[in-house]
Amino acid sequence: MLLLVATCVVAFVLLLYMLSPLISPKPLVLPGAHVVVTGGSSGIGKCIAIECYKQGAFITLVARNEDRLLQAKKEIEKYSINDKQVVLCISVDVSQDYSQVENVIKQAQEKLGPVDMLVNCAGMSLSGKFEDLEVRTFEVKPYNVYVTVAYPPDTDTPGFAEENKTKPLETRLISETTSICTPEQVAKQIVKDAIQGNFNSSIGSDGYMLSSLTCGMAPVTSITEGLQQVVTMGLFRMLSLFYLGSFDNIIRRCMLERTKYETADKTA
Repeated sequence: MLLLVATCVVAFVLLLYMLSPLISPKPLVLPGAHVVVTGGSSGIGKCIAIECYKQGAFITLVARNEDRLLQAKKEIEKYSINDKQVVLCISVDVSQDYSQVENVIKQAQEKLGPVDMLVNCAGMSLSGKFEDLEVRTFEVKPYNVYVTVAYPPDTDTPGFAEENKTKPLETRLISETTSICTPEQVAKQIVKDAIQGNFNSSIGSDGYMLSSLTCGMAPVTSITEGLQQVVTMGLFRMLSLFYLGSFDNIIRRCMLERTKYETADKTA
């Protein structure tokens, strides 16, 4: 039995080794690269733009508010490492007419060249109970385009502050079980993973555990990453059960408190 397990592990390692040339992207060289950041006027988007600019990239910032864009542009330009770098600002709502978005991206490419990296940070989280939220509310690898999916934790941004205004008590208490990260920390990790071509980008031990547990059929970019997921999956699943138990207790306590107050209001 032990021999069979060892054989399977060796076979898995050899398979990953044979596939690695196909799944390991070439790292992106940021000096001179053109990086487009939507939602780049504040929060994580702005910090990602700063991190890329520090490494010599040309930046196109895309956001709705023109005044905030110009303010972000001035802040980013302080981190220039050479005289050739440019920060281009484009005021447009990426959630609206696609043809308008397509036109402004074409303008950016005419000025700064083809887009080497696109960072989508536009949007915000609308928190609330499932029943209270309104209803209203692709293969690219053959073209040498790689996707990095980021799992940022709670981050001290304007968007997070807005999110907390409508966040249910249960969600807020669960969020408080982990510390809040700075947008600079999150941006640095996302840029590092993106230029390496990593499919997953996570912050801290909880983020690493979550990305491993949810990897499913996600691609890997190295033999080491694949082996880590295989070896740690069982352990992380066991730890996650303790997390889930803790979260269930929080929800149960909140439910009991809510029921108690509702009963008191009815009898008052």
